[in-house]
Amino acid sequence: MFRLLTALLLLATSATAAAAQDARRPSHCIAIADAAPGLQYLHKASFRDPLPDYSVRIHYIAHAAFLIQTRGGLEAVTDYNGFIGNTTLIPDIVTMNHAHDTHWTAAVDPAIPHVLRGWGDEFGAGADHHLDLGEMLVRNVSTDIRSGRGTEPRGNSIFVFEAEGLCIGHLGHLHHEPTDAQYAALGRLDVVMVPVDGGMTLPLDTVVRVVNRLKSSVVIPMHWFSGYALERFLTDISDSFAIDRRAGPELTVSLRTLPSQPTVVVLQPDWLRD
Repeated sequence: MFRLLTALLLLATSATAAAAQDARRPSHCIAIADAAPGLQYLHKASFRDPLPDYSVRIHYIAHAAFLIQTRGGLEAVTDYNGFIGNTTLIPDIVTMNHAHDTHWTAAVDPAIPHVLRGWGDEFGAGADHHLDLGEMLVRNVSTDIRSGRGTEPRGNSIFVFEAEGLCIGHLGHLHHEPTDAQYAALGRLDVVMVPVDGGMTLPLDTVVRVVNRLKSSVVIPMHWFSGYALERFLTDISDSFAIDRRAGPELTVSLRTLPSQPTVVVLQPDWLRD
């Protein structure tokens, strides 16, 4: 009897440990998607400088690539294509989407610990990422993408980075407006990077509709190839968003107070340099 009880106890303990290991930390961006946290943006910092408390730094590298840094030293690069500048920086996390070779690479530096591809191993399989590193949680919401074989279901990912209470979204190479279910899965986005090329991803009128529905505190345009597309987006969105043009590539954000009006922050892309 004693041996039987001992065996049952060990089995229960193992099952509890396995369940705890498999459990996912809930997304606070989804859990409190209706809340209205504050956001304060600060100015001018090198990506090598220390960050203030409760802050995240965003550096626009090029095209659709951003460096996202936490105060504790975690570093993520979006739409990583293998080159981020003349720097020795090795990100902890890279995310990729495979619309074009400017958004992904097959030759990822093996020193990068976490490589999150926005598509599945098989055509249309999609990806399901939920990477919890304590100081940052990275998850994805799959969307469809145009490819050489027509439409590839779940071939693109919108990646969401949760850090310091902030919800930061990168729409990737988005080819259609998210569905209601996809909007719900995204939850609240305090900051969102949005492609505004006007053709290779979404038409600009659709981009404006997406941005207005997301109601993010800060919108950062990306994937613009000319001043014309960017300026048209800014004109179209200016009725509902303030416009903040920056001379440099960086923005440091924290949950403090919301801007008096949701704001489009225009960053100037710049490669990383040590």
